[in-house]
Amino acid sequence: MTEDELIRGCLQEDATCQREVFNRYAGRMLGVCNRYARNKADAEDILQDAFIKVFGKIYQFKSEGSFEGWIRRIVVNTALKKYALRRYEKELVGYEVKDKDEMVLEPSAYGHLTEKDLLNLINTLPDGYRLIFNLYVIEGYQHDEIADMLGIQSGTSRSQLVKARNMLQKQILQLQKVAV
Repeated sequence: MTEDELIRGCLQEDATCQREVFNRYAGRMLGVCNRYARNKADAEDILQDAFIKVFGKIYQFKSEGSFEGWIRRIVVNTALKKYALRRYEKELVGYEVKDKDEMVLEPSAYGHLTEKDLLNLINTLPDGYRLIFNLYVIEGYQHDEIADMLGIQSGTSRSQLVKARNMLQKQILQLQKVAV
């Protein structure tokens, strides 16, 4: 079945088409959920909630851009709502990012890490750091977009990202010391 046929079927609430959409995209979207969730059960909850929203809002998909990208946006927004990011609004508003805030790691410091190792390190970050790191670094949103999504100032997004990167760099350096 083509993507257009599946979308039309979902618009008619055809369970077979809904199941096929889920089967096609759930694996990749679970990967997105895992980056935002604290554990597997939370990731699966986010995925389920997101697909309920996908099927409830499928009439809003206008075939502008990719269907997968549209689903991904719903998944990300569902994850953000789960973690109620408004509580991070109070974090260091007005913090100005300076060049000296960024540590520089030699490639040998992280070259031995696998993707799984990096994801595990990212998952150890506090929620605010982790979510903004994911939105900026992995999803590719800009700070102004993140600020709009989360109801925070763009400076808060920047400061959270700097803190997340610094924390990750310290963790990588610790791992390097242990590995030596």
